[in-house]
Amino acid sequence: MMSLKLRRQENPWRLMLAANVAVVIGVFLYKLTREPYVPYIHLLVDYHFGFTKRALIGATLSLFFPKTSVWLVFALSGLVWLVTTGLFIKLFHRTFALWDRDLPLFVLMAGSPFFLKNFMYTLGHFDIYGCMLAISLLLAPARSVAFVIVAALGSMILILIHHIHLLMYVPTITVIVVLRYYLVLGFNRWNVAIGVFAAACVVLLFFSAQFFGTMTVPKEDFIRHLQSRMADPARTDLLQFSYIWYQPLSKEILDTWQRLPSNILGIPVFALLIWLHSPVWKYFASSVRALSDEWHRRTVTASVVLVSAGYLIMFAIVFDYSRWISNWAVCMFLILHAVKALPASKPVPPVSFKDRANLALGWVATLVPRVGIVRPF
Repeated sequence: MMSLKLRRQENPWRLMLAANVAVVIGVFLYKLTREPYVPYIHLLVDYHFGFTKRALIGATLSLFFPKTSVWLVFALSGLVWLVTTGLFIKLFHRTFALWDRDLPLFVLMAGSPFFLKNFMYTLGHFDIYGCMLAISLLLAPARSVAFVIVAALGSMILILIHHIHLLMYVPTITVIVVLRYYLVLGFNRWNVAIGVFAAACVVLLFFSAQFFGTMTVPKEDFIRHLQSRMADPARTDLLQFSYIWYQPLSKEILDTWQRLPSNILGIPVFALLIWLHSPVWKYFASSVRALSDEWHRRTVTASVVLVSAGYLIMFAIVFDYSRWISNWAVCMFLILHAVKALPASKPVPPVSFKDRANLALGWVATLVPRVGIVRPF
């Protein structure tokens, strides 16, 4: 007992890990008490009326479940959360080995209120699918042009799940392909042509979903079809977000700008949450500076700007600010892993696990349970 206490005193980051597990369990229990309005209706919408945006998950489930119960939201999204968590642990172990000296970085990433805890809070939303694909690509071998093709096919699946993935995770997936495949194996006419063609297919599918995936049948017919797929058709309150499939892009932008005066008040909170992860950002910057090739350093810098620009566009289009800033941070975490796979001219010192400032930031990040969906917390 005494030796265990001493180990905890020597390395409190282990205790932070345990605290993060407890927080995740608490967030999950809280989510079980909430009505999954948006996630549930996404499990009902399919391709019954033709090509439809946001319908891939519902269409797939309809092949196995003629009637969809509310519990399926928590079962499916919980399974995806567990898979994503397992994949990230494997990725971190491959990149950093997960020794005691790596625990601060692991806690500040895996225990971040931006990451797994917020994915638990947004259980049933589609963000985590993009993250799961990106981690899978970081783990997969990238020795041939097949890697580019798989990344493109995965990106198209994400767009069929929700077209906003074009801005949310497809840019990060593109960065992973560039850093892991093109910078390592080089550019030639063949693989560049494949990459350009794959990117064109992804963009074309996005525009198809955005402008041709809107419902054209009367809303009453749409609602009746959704009720026919519900295990409890009397729960019409769960269909209150059906207008999403009729709403054009112009209306989404209008709603976002109308909410901007109140939503923008959360920016100082977002800035503070980003600052809590300053040891990660410092380590990221040091890792980029340590790259042995100047072209690699410039490419990584441009990639961060590209991904961030995509999120700025989302801020102007859709008002779920807490989700966007959280996923932006997750994308930065994943790009760091891609950077660590590039040749470096010198080792980068790990995040200090004895530094008092790092300890304080680690505890605060651990105890913040999530960031939220629209406004902070």
